[in-house]
Amino acid sequence: MKSPYAGLRFATVAAAFLMVAACSSTDTASNAGGAGTSTSTVQPGTQADLVANVGDRVFFDLDKSTLKDEGKATLQRQAAWAQKYPNLTFTIEGHADERGTREYNLALGGRRATAAKDFLVANGVDGSRLKTISYGKERPVCLESNEDCWAQNRRAVTVVAEGAGS
Repeated sequence: MKSPYAGLRFATVAAAFLMVAACSSTDTASNAGGAGTSTSTVQPGTQADLVANVGDRVFFDLDKSTLKDEGKATLQRQAAWAQKYPNLTFTIEGHADERGTREYNLALGGRRATAAKDFLVANGVDGSRLKTISYGKERPVCLESNEDCWAQNRRAVTVVAEGAGS
């Protein structure tokens, strides 16, 4: 004799399988960290668009706030992108690695953010659309104590301001 719950058990297992399958994804756009192309479509004029198609960050040498050539190239792309979306405003975040005092790194992060802002302004972005903030060493992207990690944390990141429309 067949169990009255056999059909229910099958339906439950099938539903669980479908839920797991629906949760899996091969979308890599949300993991993009810089310029490049992604396999999914991003909405133009968004932070995701900036990250995927332009690059949102520039990196600095130890104890420096001088832009490197790669950083200048990224900021030139950012300036051109920002000019396509004149209604957007941006925050430029300055960051430092873990070495040095909190006060020193806040000042260094501020200089890095200002260097990026000044470059964007010099390349045609209205300064009133840009604000800067320094997080110093308080928001690392990498937590290991080695040069590769520290290099990732010495950065300025351009962020599309909340509530900005395209």
